Amino acid sequence: MKQTIAEKILSKKNIERKEVKAGDIILGKPDVILINDASGPLTFIQFKNIGAKKIADPQSVVVVLDHFSPPPSLSAAETFKETRKFVQEYDIPNFFEIGKGGIEHTLLPERGFIRPGSLIIGGDSHTCTYGAFNAFGTGLGSTDIAVALALGYTWFLVPESQRFKFEGKRMPFVSGKDLILKVIKDIGVDGATYQSIEFAGSGLLQFNIDEYMALCNMAVEAGAKTGIVEANENIAKWTVSKFGYLPELVKADEDAEYVNSIEYNLSEIDEPLVAKPHSPGNVVSISEVEGIHVDQVYIGNCANGTLTDLRQAAFVLKGRNVAKGTRLIVVPATQQIYKQAIKEGLIDIFLEAGASISTPTCGACFGGHMGLLSDGE
Repeated sequence: MKQTIAEKILSKKNIERKEVKAGDIILGKPDVILINDASGPLTFIQFKNIGAKKIADPQSVVVVLDHFSPPPSLSAAETFKETRKFVQEYDIPNFFEIGKGGIEHTLLPERGFIRPGSLIIGGDSHTCTYGAFNAFGTGLGSTDIAVALALGYTWFLVPESQRFKFEGKRMPFVSGKDLILKVIKDIGVDGATYQSIEFAGSGLLQFNIDEYMALCNMAVEAGAKTGIVEANENIAKWTVSKFGYLPELVKADEDAEYVNSIEYNLSEIDEPLVAKPHSPGNVVSISEVEGIHVDQVYIGNCANGTLTDLRQAAFVLKGRNVAKGTRLIVVPATQQIYKQAIKEGLIDIFLEAGASISTPTCGACFGGHMGLLSDGE
């Protein structure tokens, strides 16, 4: 049977140890179960409601305090307290406290939890970010996460797949985010609902791993269950540098079946793209919105606070100032990225330009804290 990347990974994680195809319902064993402070508390309640007494594999669990970090309210502080209590009660070794980690989806690959071919589930929609590393990541609801904690496996409907191939020459200032915005513009915000999106082609070798994270991160904005970059030299080099060896990388079979397949010439994506309010599918070229006033600029979330993002922003801002009437908030995604940005002088560039620098947090991204907009901004 000819298989897509998603079918291959889920075949290996299927506890029945047999090949699967799109449409099959399987029981799959995740390599990583990710919990954060936003959806985690409901998971803890459901874990106890189903009568679970212990976690099947504590080593597979990673808990990160990032959405309400640092707590902006008493209720958030109580949530953190409950999360710490759960971690201690069930002896979870992989726990990232305030100041010790950062934003979950950037943090996990940084700390070596993500490998090619792995299956990752998380209580966050952007768990699909891990496709950047040739892995299958997907967000699940709190009850499903609770069941996976108790049993060590959960059910999956094997998704159909779409394939997007990039060839040609990358144009100046075009990044991984522009590629996914182009895809979403073409297929719509529901164009890949419950499907896997595969990204392939030699053109991707001109983009780095950080940019692959941006590419896969927004697969869910097209409704996709996951987004996965096909195995290539960049992923192989990253894996060897991180782990010292090269595990088996995953490529689709040549005759694998796709519900849709599109090839892009990178030279035709000749300028950055932007999604206008209020939809990630409302995409236009940057030149079409030139001159529109922006009240606030936010650099930093689970795929846009990487070192690559900070370097790109600093390149533009060096020797310049944030415009009058505009605010800039910069959030390095992890503590390690923050330290490296200081070492490279990037933070100095931002401060001199008039930016506000935040500790690693998801706060402003989901509208929780650390950068909310007022009505009409």
